[in-house]
Amino acid sequence: MRKVIVNMKNYIFADAIAQSLQTDPRSDFTVQRTTSTEELLQYSNLCEPYAVLMEVNGYPPYVLAERLIIRDEVKKVNPDCKIVLVVDENSEKEVAAQVRQAKKDGRIDQFIYGSISANYLVALMDTL
Repeated sequence: MRKVIVNMKNYIFADAIAQSLQTDPRSDFTVQRTTSTEELLQYSNLCEPYAVLMEVNGYPPYVLAERLIIRDEVKKVNPDCKIVLVVDENSEKEVAAQVRQAKKDGRIDQFIYGSISANYLVALMDTL
């Protein structure tokens, strides 16, 4: 089982992501939802996650700069862990552009828009 940590403000959206990843018959993911940065870092130190999926928006603690700091902390302990950022490309256009640039700069492994389908999410996570 590949472990994925999901850290998002919106519990309903985080739960939908977790359900999509865990119930798709083609996936082998187990998901841990975290509610704080501290919890995310503690869990990533304990479980050697395959990926960390984090929401990015314009409000702390979900701003890109803070998410990149978390990325650095996770990678210190688990250099092979994939970092995936989720951004709402419709309501957060500037943030979405910054997240795309972080991908181009090699700071993150992947980004996804909040509007993607559940099937595409599972397929994307599977191919990281």
